[in-house]
Amino acid sequence: MASEIRPKRILIVDDEEPVRTLLRECFELEGYGVSEAESGRAAMDSLASAPVDLVTLDLNLGGENGLELARRIRAQRNVPIVMITGKGDTIDRVVGLELGADDYIAKPFHVREVLARVRAVLRRYDGANSGSETAAAAGLAGERYAFESWTLDIPRRELKPGNGPVQELTTAEFNLLEMFVKRPGRVLTRDTIMDLLKGHDWSPLDRSIDSLIVRVRRKIEQNSDTPKLIKTVRGVGYVFAADVRRV
Repeated sequence: MASEIRPKRILIVDDEEPVRTLLRECFELEGYGVSEAESGRAAMDSLASAPVDLVTLDLNLGGENGLELARRIRAQRNVPIVMITGKGDTIDRVVGLELGADDYIAKPFHVREVLARVRAVLRRYDGANSGSETAAAAGLAGERYAFESWTLDIPRRELKPGNGPVQELTTAEFNLLEMFVKRPGRVLTRDTIMDLLKGHDWSPLDRSIDSLIVRVRRKIEQNSDTPKLIKTVRGVGYVFAADVRRV
């Protein structure tokens, strides 16, 4: 007998019950399973008690800091996060994306937009996972790249510093780094990077690429303020300047 396919489950984290109800009804009509949390503690308890495929997170949780909660979630789990918040300030958006959020939607929102963004994020994660399985099945276990003190294992989707522990990367961060190590020394414009990182609904003025670059730099550079690996080419884009070798 074929195993039953579990529907995708979304955790809604918001201290406003009407918002949670609206999102719950929206997601359930589309066939998603839904959990709710009105606080950071309830959100962490929910994540620990059952599998969750995506989190929608309000930055304003009463007296709690939603950005800090995003940091805690990202440190413990590689689950996609879509921030839904009334704070439309650009700084909050950039900080949220740097902390590991996969998308950002400001209140008031249209449920159709929320659904479209959620579907896009889930597709990216599903595509990354199926890509790893396909690579492993094709016998590409040796597709590994070394640069500086790092080793990037493509089929395992792991980044390790020498013999140290695995460096945690979000799906978007791993995909960006994989793109760079396969194109060392090549200057890539933001438009080219957007094209290569398929599956994201980029907008013409999207600065998520820059935020993503910042996040990856913080994880692989000795000093992210003076990057030596991912360099900015002013007015053009970025270049991966490390000496990359296949191992």
